[in-house]
Amino acid sequence: MQVYFGLGSNLGNRLQNLRDALKLLISLGSLEAKSDVFETPAWGGVEQPDYLNACVKINITGNLSPHEILAHIKTFEREIGRAVTSIRWGARKIDIDILLIDDMIYHDETLDIPHVRIPERLFVLVPLREILPQNWKHTINGKNIHEMINSLEPEEIIRITRL
Repeated sequence: MQVYFGLGSNLGNRLQNLRDALKLLISLGSLEAKSDVFETPAWGGVEQPDYLNACVKINITGNLSPHEILAHIKTFEREIGRAVTSIRWGARKIDIDILLIDDMIYHDETLDIPHVRIPERLFVLVPLREILPQNWKHTINGKNIHEMINSLEPEEIIRITRL
């Protein structure tokens, strides 16, 4: 199963936090692709430091459900040092989001696949564009990655390095 993850960090050694997350995600399978790392302004209206963001594609071995994958990434976030926060979209050492799982459409009270905010977040779309197949289209809105990027207001996103 091909799973696309979004990674973000804006506390501590941000690049190392992303690399630590990647190592933990690889424990679930094999790395298929990784994007560059981008520095982006914080999103969500909470005053905080800029983020480093990247996306990775992992071929998950075994037959994990979306909630089993989510349980693993919550454990990985705690291992890297993500504190439980009451501020939505607040600062954090690491944030790992499940963006896509194959062509799956999944929804319940705690998880949406594809991630519901992909179309509105340049900090996800820009790195995701680097690792998606060229003919990919969003399974719900039918748009390709370029259409979604072009529909948003530009913000300052700086390419930093390779993950």
